[in-house]
Amino acid sequence: MALQVDIDVGVATVTINHPPTNLVDGPFFVALLDTVGRLEADESVRVVVFRSADPDFFLMHGDVHMLRDVAPPYVPAVEPNIAAATFTRLRTGRLVTIGLLDGIARGGGCELLCGMDLRFGSERSLVGQPEVALGIIAGAGGTVHWSRAVGRGRALDILLTGRDVAADELLAIGWLDRLIPSDELEHTVYSVARRIAAMPGDAVAAVKRVVDAPTDQALVVESNEVARLMSMGEHGPRMDRFVAAGGQTRDAEINTMQTILDAVLELQ
Repeated sequence: MALQVDIDVGVATVTINHPPTNLVDGPFFVALLDTVGRLEADESVRVVVFRSADPDFFLMHGDVHMLRDVAPPYVPAVEPNIAAATFTRLRTGRLVTIGLLDGIARGGGCELLCGMDLRFGSERSLVGQPEVALGIIAGAGGTVHWSRAVGRGRALDILLTGRDVAADELLAIGWLDRLIPSDELEHTVYSVARRIAAMPGDAVAAVKRVVDAPTDQALVVESNEVARLMSMGEHGPRMDRFVAAGGQTRDAEINTMQTILDAVLELQ
């Protein structure tokens, strides 16, 4: 099985284990579609961490041998291809997806990470999009997601040269959300994942919808989401715990705000 799944207290770990090269190929896509569908249907799961069992490659890239002889008649698409739709689904659904990068991800492997909500990497992180040199483009969402993540000019620099981009630059341009020493990476990722999983799921999904809303509609979407959440009434007990833990007092909010939020989330 190309993907192994473990679930613990709202956090699912998807480990990519597809030897010998961790290619993005047919068996990988079959496993990914099945895994994403099962996790989306499991209401106990709030956060999904994607990691790799391979010590060098998160994912390599698409199977060049498979792609070499693919030349179907051109018919303009009216919807994204299955790879682009699947990778993008990782950021548009209710689940929060986190990519844990401690190695190399090029081509489709990089595009999978581009589709996730958060990307945390170590100093070993290295990504690239070699597709243009091969006569195609990053077509699983990568061309679109790179430009949205780092801006048009930086995206063109990376996509049109096929160059590798290392950890420090990935953090500087905003593609990596955090850069963490390799020996601390998993601990940090799972600390964040567990904290997000403790948040109310409806509010988490609402934040994602607002953040992804078109700019000209975002304020309306935000207003609707906060009104919808307050109409559900679930904020009341949480706000009671906030006040009981010392919230809305000067000293507590100066010195112990995170402890107060832990009490709200019942993490203590």
